[in-house]
Amino acid sequence: MASAVVVWEWLNEHGRWRPYSPAVSHHIEAVVRAGPRAGGSVVLGQVDSRLAPYIIDLQSMNQFRQDTGTLRPVRRHYYDPSSAPGKGVVWEWENDNGSWTPYDMEVGITIQHAYEKQHPWIDLTSIGFSYVIDFSTMGQINRQTQRQRRVRRRLDLIYPMVTGTLPKTQSWPASPGTATSPPAPPCSCPQCVLVMSVKAAVVNGSHGPLQPTATRKNVPPSGMVKLPPPPGPGAKPLDSTGTIRGPVKTAPSQTIRRQASGTPAGATAGSPASPPGANSKTGRVALATLNRTNLQRLAIAQSRVLIASGVPTVPVKNLNGSSPVNPALAGITGILMSAAGLPVCLTRPPKLVLHPPPVSKSEIKSIPGVSNTSRKTTKKQARKGKTPEEVLKKYLQKVRHPPEEDCTICMERLTAPSGYKGPQPTVKPDLVGKLSRCGHIYHIYCLVAMYNNGNKDGSLQCPTCKTIYGVKTGTQPPGKMEYHLIPHSLPGHPDCKTIRIIYSIPPGIQGPEHPNPGKSFSARGFPRHCYLPDSEKGRKVLKLLLVAWDRRLIFAIGTSSTTGESDTVIWNEVHHKTEFGSNLTGHGYPDANYLDNVLAELAAQGISEDSTAQEKD
Repeated sequence: MASAVVVWEWLNEHGRWRPYSPAVSHHIEAVVRAGPRAGGSVVLGQVDSRLAPYIIDLQSMNQFRQDTGTLRPVRRHYYDPSSAPGKGVVWEWENDNGSWTPYDMEVGITIQHAYEKQHPWIDLTSIGFSYVIDFSTMGQINRQTQRQRRVRRRLDLIYPMVTGTLPKTQSWPASPGTATSPPAPPCSCPQCVLVMSVKAAVVNGSHGPLQPTATRKNVPPSGMVKLPPPPGPGAKPLDSTGTIRGPVKTAPSQTIRRQASGTPAGATAGSPASPPGANSKTGRVALATLNRTNLQRLAIAQSRVLIASGVPTVPVKNLNGSSPVNPALAGITGILMSAAGLPVCLTRPPKLVLHPPPVSKSEIKSIPGVSNTSRKTTKKQARKGKTPEEVLKKYLQKVRHPPEEDCTICMERLTAPSGYKGPQPTVKPDLVGKLSRCGHIYHIYCLVAMYNNGNKDGSLQCPTCKTIYGVKTGTQPPGKMEYHLIPHSLPGHPDCKTIRIIYSIPPGIQGPEHPNPGKSFSARGFPRHCYLPDSEKGRKVLKLLLVAWDRRLIFAIGTSSTTGESDTVIWNEVHHKTEFGSNLTGHGYPDANYLDNVLAELAAQGISEDSTAQEKD
């Protein structure tokens, strides 16, 4: 009998399947196994408050974000029970914000397999990622840039297990037999009450009238919903017939339970009940057929019910405007978001503004204080005439009596010979040196091997603290960088014009310094337009970007984190703003910290204000 662990995953905008946490996967799986009686929708906010805006529709296998209307595919994927998800092992990397992000499940399983085999490291190139995971330092190393990030291994819940014949499809319900199971008692949380209410209204409109357990009476003509008056200050609660009683203290949870069990889906609060099976000729209005006015009234009615139960709500705006948001979607979203206690304001969806308005040639100006308006770069030849040992000699001091510490390159004791097993450098393996500026100590043998595996440009970067010795250069392929002023302002910078940078790099053949020499590389998305404010700090950033361009540090050739394509031109750890008039992708304005952040990224590449003077020399 086959067995597997089930991991529920969603498809992100880069085409990668990202795993839900074990707790969320258990929650989804429980709804799947309950079959149609569970309603066919999974409210993720019930198990993780951070996912409150999200609902999974099991019929279409889509994740729906209620505040934006975004749909993403989801899947129910199976993995070996002996792999990482079957043991509750999660591998994560530290992002720029200092928080931890789990690897894709495929990557995490690969890392865990190598970890269990007690390998010292694992190269992820075979699965499409240009990274090496070093288990001795618990670090992730970018093979192109040598940038390191911390990684960690932590234990979590084991993902849900299934046995028997695994289904070939991801459809719902999981098995036909579950449809005849007795209905489970409805969840009494406000969010589920409203979800089921809306779902019942849609079902009634799509499949004809259902026989409700209780039907409404005295419904106004044309399907309008009779709304109860809004509860004002000191208002007394209504009983099941709408009569105001004395001062009765009712807990919100009791109110919701009474609504869930005694009020039919779609009925107004306080409507009288009829015997089960009663045939009412009153029209039952489907949500899909409601006009804007009736839909807005339904949303208001549901909000008032929630207010009475103590759930915070906010108004849903723009239902009567010209918004392209479908009115039914807007109404459902408002109801569900109010039920979750989240702020709601549905307006016209913001537009992605990548480029400025058209600019004529006469309006394009050169940038004061910056010479020329473009520059090209070609491959710079590595410095000749010096061996790696001669290069490193400038940066090292010999250590005659090494401390009882590990060399963080080969992880052998400094008092013992180097443990490096690659091509043999010409120096003795037991020699030890200290870097002159930062003071970190290594086997000279290991430093020479590291230099030989790099760009061999006469520079060295300390693998521990990243201090750069010499002038660091990169492997950016040949191209052109243009820069000029345009007469438009960026969001957040209304008092200055804009510096536009245009990068152009054609496809070509990789050189000896690239990952796959002799193989062709692609160059997607060029020319790439980037933007800086024409302020004092913006011009400073531009001047340093020009230095980075000349040193071939803006781009590299590797694997795209967006598309997964290998042997293509990628950004090289220096972030650029590619949105002119919006910030929907995080690559636009306003961004108060961007200029400081990019200055720090350039400094990490060895580029500062002193670098501009060096370039002139």
